[in-house]
Amino acid sequence: MNAPTRVPNNLEAFWMPYTANRQFKSNPRMFVAAKDMHYTTSDGRQVLDGTAGLWCCNAGHSRPKIVEAIQSQVAELDYAPAFQMGHPKAFELASRLVQLTPQGMDHVFFTNSGSEAVDTALKTALAYHRVRGEGSRFRLIGRERGYHGVGFGGISVGGIVANRKMFGTMLTGVDHIRHTHDLSRNAFSREQPEFGAEYAEDLERVIQLHDASTIAAVIVEPVAGSTGVLIPPKGYLERIRAICDKYGILLIFDEVITGFGRLGTPFAADYFGVTPDLMTVAKGITSGVIPMGAVFVKKEIYDAFMQGPEHLIEFFHGYTYSANPVACAAALGTLDTYHEEGLLTRAADLAAYWADAVHSFKGLPHVIDTRNLGLIGAIELESIAGQPTKRAFTAFLNAYEKGLLIRTTGDIIALSPPLIVSKAQIDELAGILTDVLKTLD
Repeated sequence: MNAPTRVPNNLEAFWMPYTANRQFKSNPRMFVAAKDMHYTTSDGRQVLDGTAGLWCCNAGHSRPKIVEAIQSQVAELDYAPAFQMGHPKAFELASRLVQLTPQGMDHVFFTNSGSEAVDTALKTALAYHRVRGEGSRFRLIGRERGYHGVGFGGISVGGIVANRKMFGTMLTGVDHIRHTHDLSRNAFSREQPEFGAEYAEDLERVIQLHDASTIAAVIVEPVAGSTGVLIPPKGYLERIRAICDKYGILLIFDEVITGFGRLGTPFAADYFGVTPDLMTVAKGITSGVIPMGAVFVKKEIYDAFMQGPEHLIEFFHGYTYSANPVACAAALGTLDTYHEEGLLTRAADLAAYWADAVHSFKGLPHVIDTRNLGLIGAIELESIAGQPTKRAFTAFLNAYEKGLLIRTTGDIIALSPPLIVSKAQIDELAGILTDVLKTLD
């Protein structure tokens, strides 16, 4: 056990995100180091990372090539402006990334997070129709229970109530299709559920309500992550793609969670064989080490902007830190690590073993569903009457004390370990979580 590390005396100044601040500050949970599959706590304990940090540390922690790339880059070129200037690693990274994307998605716009990537994709879709002379296409269609970050664009097309209810009217011209979660027919499904492809037809309903001529884009997560791991039914994404094609509507995949090997393919678009028009990524692009995001677009979208006098800016959008040199170096080091260790496809080799582990929780107290795909899993718990979220949060606290980091959303436990996880570590994760679930009230 490592030596304990002193915890700061004053925790008040930091308003923590997505955290029960008062509960945390009464009994802090502090990480002070990380390596490979484990965090080290301030009291010297090792905690197995069952969530890849926050769905992001796909290559594990403190990986040598990523660390070395960052250290070298910050000493050579710490910052370069992205407006009207460039630096070599931005172009190298873009070229390497589009070699991994589905065919035809050969341009990339860099952002600094998944939230920024989503807002960028939405703005790109709106502007694309405008430059093509279809400015009447101003509507954006999201999905109930969807999570697309915390910008005003993202929460507008998103469909998680708690993320929306305090922030007024948000963007206008937004509508939502229904979610696909159906415990009555699909509980305890392994991989894609059999039932529910017909839920895609709800998009037809929304199109008939507003008319296709007003709709710019539809945005969905191929696998909805932060809402509790909702796996798309067989045929669902294919039908969404077909409906968008029928009406000339752009399809955006939010792959902030599913991108970079989470399903055993580089992207969920590869896994499902459905190619969107735009695709947002973040998290795994740098294995969570430095903030970075990106939007991939099809060639015809990029080309639509490349008109008019060459000295004029084609798209009035961007960020001070777009393609930050240190972030680009981190991403290149991450891609090297993925390539050398086969991590973009490793989840495919572990998928069956992982599925057995996730479904081993069936029959334990209060478990009403288990579901999995690639190296993602979820355990849905029956809520305590009048106290929603409490049962899963108790599981989170107990797991931490037993040496396992899990993620909870509502009364759902979400699991997404780093792609370097071993079968023995999957067994360890399942063993700890079994003990936790057996003792829940």
